[in-house]
Amino acid sequence: MKIGLLTAGLGKAAHPRVLRTIAEHADRLGFGTLWAPEHVVLFDAYRESKYPYSDDGAFAAPSTIDWMDPFIALTFAAARTTRIRLATGICLVPEHNPLVLAKVIASLDYLSGGRFALGVGIGWSAEEFTALGIPFERRVQRTREYVDVMRKLWSEEQSTHHGEFVNFEGARSFPKPAQGGKVPIIFGGESTPALRRVAEYGNGWFGFNLTPAAAAAKIERLGALLAEKGRKPAEVELIVSPYTLKVTPAELPAYRAAGVSEIVQLLDIPGDEAELPAVLERMARKWVEPAAKLG
Repeated sequence: MKIGLLTAGLGKAAHPRVLRTIAEHADRLGFGTLWAPEHVVLFDAYRESKYPYSDDGAFAAPSTIDWMDPFIALTFAAARTTRIRLATGICLVPEHNPLVLAKVIASLDYLSGGRFALGVGIGWSAEEFTALGIPFERRVQRTREYVDVMRKLWSEEQSTHHGEFVNFEGARSFPKPAQGGKVPIIFGGESTPALRRVAEYGNGWFGFNLTPAAAAAKIERLGALLAEKGRKPAEVELIVSPYTLKVTPAELPAYRAAGVSEIVQLLDIPGDEAELPAVLERMARKWVEPAAKLG
């Protein structure tokens, strides 16, 4: 079992010196994945949207927080590391042009030697979609088509696609990712439609704000959906973040028994950045070492 770290490129972790320290020490200490979230723009108030991970629907981060582009943050981290996986947690895929996004992902995966995983979300902020000039409606269908397009571009010498949202003929895109068309697609979300996306065309699931019992219930539901699609549970990587829930290392075996292969911890960066290496050392002893023993 592995322990991942959230969040790269956000808040204090958007400072180059801090991000470099996190990446280098996480790589050295055996953390599994460095996750970077995405929002292009934030707002002081959300009149149309509710954040799904708070009781009152309010977004947890202030609108003035430093929030880097996740692909730039992860490319920066890739240059300072050799082992740790790099992932978006999550990328708002329907907000992107899929040909451009495919190129960015291919470049990052190529430069990192095949260490990238695409964490995918469909987005919750209607205000952000409006600001970007992208319809909030049918973003589920848009995401599906965009993933299909990117997989084509990553794996084929020459690609053609004619769909609802994307049309091109005889396109070539190089370099290919080091992983080719097998760049992992890891869907976030806990609803049945989100789990169904995993079952239909995902390589992994990232559950958020879940206790071991809640994670086990979602995984059981996902197992049934996979069976409907003729897929085996072993085909899907199961990742969970407790997020703000107070869990302890004693609960790791319960997560593992449910099938979870990685627990993603929110990194609390100290006020004095000189203390950050020691914080990561303590996290490794507290979480990485016991998780590794679970296999």
